[in-house]
Amino acid sequence: MENSEVRFGPAGLGQVKDAIKNLEEYHRLGFRACEIAFTYGAYIKNKDDAEKIGKKAKELGIRLSIHAHYWINLNSEEPEKIEQSKERILECLKVGTWLGAEVVVFHPGFYGKMSREETYQNIEKQMKELETERKKNNFTTKLAPETTGKINVFGSVDEILSLVKETGCSFCIDFAHILAREKKYLFEKVFKKFSDYSDFHIHFSGINYGEKGEKNHIKTPENGLKELIENLPKNAKVTIINESPEMIEDSAEALKIYQNHRR
Repeated sequence: MENSEVRFGPAGLGQVKDAIKNLEEYHRLGFRACEIAFTYGAYIKNKDDAEKIGKKAKELGIRLSIHAHYWINLNSEEPEKIEQSKERILECLKVGTWLGAEVVVFHPGFYGKMSREETYQNIEKQMKELETERKKNNFTTKLAPETTGKINVFGSVDEILSLVKETGCSFCIDFAHILAREKKYLFEKVFKKFSDYSDFHIHFSGINYGEKGEKNHIKTPENGLKELIENLPKNAKVTIINESPEMIEDSAEALKIYQNHRR
């Protein structure tokens, strides 16, 4: 991993009043990344609060990202739901810009009754419109659609890669979701597909899954962490966010494994 910059951190910052204290604790633990969970809404509303949090994160060398709302579907049959989804993403991009966050991670949508091809075309169209709005508003945070863990949900590795190529957006590779969807991590194969890129935003944790894919996140398996770290791309910027129920403990374990691997 010569010249790679690898950062680890949890998928949660806590409430606004605790944000600075939590960032300081993350720094003490050696974390250099943190994803802020806006999954139930963008709870940082005040620009001044966001800028203070962003300034502290920058001082501590912690790279911030955002996970957008769960209620997003850029392929809804109801046009107003598509517009609401885009408004939620744009709100995250605005707050992300105040924070100095790198990316807004989100699940793009569902196939519903549509074919995979039609779903892809619809989502690509909405993504292009979001990119136009992002640039128009001078939002510096990038869009990062995520690989998803259920087989009936848009977000296979190839679908996300195509969106990146066609719209110029960023991306989030969730290897727990890939395991749930494909029944294998596919580390080598996935990194090869994304070999033209040098900035990777990755989610990794344990996961329960069945025939239809993801059920829930669980504690991160040590062997999976080791395999991920062994397969990381060289000469790249890599952020690894943990979403397990024990995300702080598991991020610390991942950092320890990585440091041992480098020795």
